[in-house]
Amino acid sequence: MTIPNFPTTRLRRLRSSRNLRRLVRQTNISPADFIYPLFIVHGHEVRHEVVSMPGVFQLSVDQLAAEAGELQQYGIPAVMLFGLPAEKDPIGQENFAQDGIVQQAIRELRRVDPELIIMTDVCMCEYTDHGHCGVIENQQVLNDPTLEILGRVSVSHAEAGASIVAPSAMMDGQIQAIRQALDEASFADLPIMGYSAKFSSAFYGPFRDAADSPPQFGNRSSYQMDPANNRDAMREIETDIAEGADIIMVKPALPYLDIIRQARDRFPDMPLAAYNVSGEYSMLKAAARLGWLDEKRVALESLTAIKRAGADMILTYWAKDAAAWLSLD
Repeated sequence: MTIPNFPTTRLRRLRSSRNLRRLVRQTNISPADFIYPLFIVHGHEVRHEVVSMPGVFQLSVDQLAAEAGELQQYGIPAVMLFGLPAEKDPIGQENFAQDGIVQQAIRELRRVDPELIIMTDVCMCEYTDHGHCGVIENQQVLNDPTLEILGRVSVSHAEAGASIVAPSAMMDGQIQAIRQALDEASFADLPIMGYSAKFSSAFYGPFRDAADSPPQFGNRSSYQMDPANNRDAMREIETDIAEGADIIMVKPALPYLDIIRQARDRFPDMPLAAYNVSGEYSMLKAAARLGWLDEKRVALESLTAIKRAGADMILTYWAKDAAAWLSLD
């Protein structure tokens, strides 16, 4: 087919008004795409703003009813829970305790909103005194002994009423181990969202303030992915799918849009999540507070880019703000 040239072809014709631009828009985001991360702490009437993440709060369980009401009002269907324990120890025992902080939060959210999708982060870093995502011996993270603990954590979350468990420890075989543990505990129908391509990223810095989870020695490069490696990301995702993951994820999102695109192209039938992480959020928040950027515009543009790259769902700290902005668009 021959494409006529200017002046016959004028691409600006479909950009001449707001409603016309909306009518022909090729990528749309909505509150139904969002998963809102929540940081849960012990105590009563706690609503502590994270200094490095303006607008993000550590919340006690009694604050969750109001939070769930807001999410329902905005049409946001899902949350991701992160817990801060009362005490830390080498294996993070509160992580799989019946009265653990996340387990309490799950039960409260399930009580106030039975339809809310409650996703839970399954890892060890927030709960351990060393801050790493697995069992430690001689300052080395042991893969296989960690798998049994991740299975126990997942089952405890399922028993409390979680909708989806999401392992983020980046241990080899974690999806298979969790799937087996859930099946043996009669939770064969509970989905698993794999943090399949989770990179060892500097963009996680503010999250570690929110979750009190910095490693006490070394770093996590021996188990999280090298940011330079895209082919490894596809291998990680392929392995998670083979082990039984129901949803796959790329984390972070904005610096890894190429990985999201490759994952969408290579695994077109898999639900694909992307995590718009703390550093992505905080740097734009900071620039907006200095008056250098328009927060609403850069946030919505960023979320649109993540969706355009191929993500079906987006974990984002902007979920409530973005939902409010979209309702006015």
